Amino acid sequence: MRGRDIGLLPSSAGPLTLCPLFSSFPGSTSHSLRYFYTAVSEPGQGLPQFIDVGYVDDQQIIQYDSDTKEYLPRVPWMRKAEKEDPQYWHKQTQIAQGNQLAFRVSLQNLQNRYNQSRGIHTYQLMYGCELSSDGRKGGHHQYSYDGRDFIAFDKETLTWTAADTGAQVTKRKWDPDLAWNQGRKAYLEEICIEWLQRYLEYGNETLLRTEAPVVKVTRKADYDGLETLVCQVHGFYPQEIEANWVKDGKVWQEGTLRGLVAPNSDGTYYLLLSVQIDPEERERFRCRVEHDSLEKPLDVRWETPVGSCLWREATESESVDAFSDKCLIGLKLKLDVIGKNCYR
Repeated sequence: MRGRDIGLLPSSAGPLTLCPLFSSFPGSTSHSLRYFYTAVSEPGQGLPQFIDVGYVDDQQIIQYDSDTKEYLPRVPWMRKAEKEDPQYWHKQTQIAQGNQLAFRVSLQNLQNRYNQSRGIHTYQLMYGCELSSDGRKGGHHQYSYDGRDFIAFDKETLTWTAADTGAQVTKRKWDPDLAWNQGRKAYLEEICIEWLQRYLEYGNETLLRTEAPVVKVTRKADYDGLETLVCQVHGFYPQEIEANWVKDGKVWQEGTLRGLVAPNSDGTYYLLLSVQIDPEERERFRCRVEHDSLEKPLDVRWETPVGSCLWREATESESVDAFSDKCLIGLKLKLDVIGKNCYR
């Protein structure tokens, strides 16, 4: 269970249950290369004993599993790898098959260590690197057992961090191996970055493109007399984006909620953020969006939808004429007929 099965060439695997340890560098565009391995103790239909997947940014580029027993491209531009090395896919298949065997043994060892001979158990690895547009680099290499953190590599100290007492056994074996740990550090900081740059070159038309965000602000009335403005930002690429509510030109945090940047089916991304406000201050708020595709920040305010308005009951003392100018379509109602008026 040494992890020596992970070679310097980018072969990898893993589940969607693992998430990267690092996030994009704030204030700059970044790209990442990530690999995931998963071994399962009791495979079944649709659940291979071993699976290996690789991603550039959020785009899956390769996959291997114990059912197909082949290391295969998941995007057309990865075929460019075989032009540089006709044996590329054969070599990667051999590496992945070796990883499959090693992970099966490692999983059995962990089941014995934790005295868990029955049931479904998983052993997982996630590793990769990230490169920002300003040259900063990041990297991670961690294992999990049954979906929980097991042990992680600290490339600055060349040591391993154990998550529980069972992982301490592994830590005592791995920490003294300075040569192997130096190799892990070199892979994360140099070799992985080189492969990332190569893949970015392969898929530059897809991965290095920019698509400008479409921004729209909607609103809804709340029961407490306040209202919520919702900023919908969608259709942008790359993923890194800065979006905030501003009041009178200054970033406003009070009463704001922000969702996560999430992928669309077409490879672009979307983001939602909201703010609860006093309706009387609505005109003072803007949704400000900054993105690589934009020459300057985009400030968007709420605008009344054409041909629509909101309704409320009129009081006996209210004049319809006093409110008619508040409706976009200039609707004027007679109090003695409907008793309602329209406002923005």
